[in-house]
Amino acid sequence: MTERVYIFKGFERFWHWSQAMLIIFLMLTGFEIHDSYGLFGFEKAVSYHTIAAWSLVGLWVFAIFWHVTTGEWRHYIPTTDKVVAIMNYYASGIFKHEPHPFKPTARQKHNPLQRLAYLAILTLLSPLLWVTGWLYLFYVDWAAWGLGGLKLEWVATGHVIGAFLMLAFVITHVYLATTGHRLSSKLKAMITGWDEVE
Repeated sequence: MTERVYIFKGFERFWHWSQAMLIIFLMLTGFEIHDSYGLFGFEKAVSYHTIAAWSLVGLWVFAIFWHVTTGEWRHYIPTTDKVVAIMNYYASGIFKHEPHPFKPTARQKHNPLQRLAYLAILTLLSPLLWVTGWLYLFYVDWAAWGLGGLKLEWVATGHVIGAFLMLAFVITHVYLATTGHRLSSKLKAMITGWDEVE
């Protein structure tokens, strides 16, 4: 038996889908800049990539403001409670149709493993992408900033490593979004705001 619980507010859904589209577009243009394929052409890809990056910065500024002013930041406080049980569930329990060890509520939207993943993204992956991206964007100003000894190749390599890590996160995120009691239940929750909890 399932119960419908309102989990995701309108702004969260807007933020999630806008962020997802921008990140996917950044990967699309970024891998073209890296010469993985040709779609827009190098110059347009660079321009689109820069516009998308600044758009994502603006979205994050609004999202941070919203999380702080509404208290929604509390959903991201890391905890190790039930982490092992959740890891075991995703490693084997899910294939045995065992119940998920975490039930989302309006007060606790993210399970402990999600919280740790989001913490890693916010404290490690995002800074890697943003710092290397900004350094790359403002390459001509390095000498004025006292960064003349920094190698552009190192910055580019760090940015590409971050992009591949983000791609791995996106693939994992999309896969885990299909692991609800129905294939589309988690996706539906991020569209309507309502989650069906067993």
